[in-house]
Amino acid sequence: MSKAVASAFEAIRKVNGVKATLTALGTQLEASSLDDVAAAIKEAHAAARRQGAVRVISSIRIDERLDKAQSLEDKIRSVEQKLKN
Repeated sequence: MSKAVASAFEAIRKVNGVKATLTALGTQLEASSLDDVAAAIKEAHAAARRQGAVRVISSIRIDERLDKAQSLEDKIRSVEQKLKN
C-alpha cells in the first residue's frame, strides 16, 4: 500500500496552490480554493490507479475558515501555546 500512497502523495505535491503534509494516518492538504483541493484528490486517485490499485478510498474532511486566514501550522501553534500554560 505504501507504494500507492507515495505515488498519490507525489501527485498531490505537483498540484499548484496545494500544500501537502504527510502523516502516519493520512495526508493534510491546504489550499485557498476548493477546486485546487478537488484537483489534488483527483490526481492522487489517478496516481494510485497507475500503481495498480484496484480500489482507492478517500476520506475527506474540509475545514473552510471564512473569517480569517489560518494555516494548519497556526492551529498546532495555538495548541502548543496552551500546553505551555
